[in-house]
Amino acid sequence: MAEQRKDSGGETPAEALCRARGVPLTPLRRQVLDLIIAAERPVGAYALLDRLKAERPGAAPPTVYRTLEFLLEHGLIHRIERLNAFIGCAEAGQGHHHPHQFLICRRCGETAEIADHAAAQALERAAEAQGFRPERMVVEIEGLCAACAGSG
Repeated sequence: MAEQRKDSGGETPAEALCRARGVPLTPLRRQVLDLIIAAERPVGAYALLDRLKAERPGAAPPTVYRTLEFLLEHGLIHRIERLNAFIGCAEAGQGHHHPHQFLICRRCGETAEIADHAAAQALERAAEAQGFRPERMVVEIEGLCAACAGSG
């Protein structure tokens, strides 16, 4: 996915979400989001900084981290803990209120987001059976993608 699709009103999901929340999607935030979406694999903060410096030579790590924090807070990207990297949200605009699980290929690094409500509910029930109240649930599953499993 090289760019966000625009809706019938000419807005991307990110633009619509930011407008609805009354927060600015600044050119820098849009640029970092576009870099993440255009990346073929999850991308780390320093790789983003390197790409950003091509157009913004003065860009520094705090700039990227603040921007990533904003994008995470508003549900436009996800952080893949296992890889310490970021990926665009497949259901951007839902504010991370949808279940999400990630399939991470240990060979090529391809990462896919799925939103299996049944899996999320099963995990929630299992946690609650232990007296635990989940507040945030991210599942990262490591294995082989279809291409790597077929070649191997």
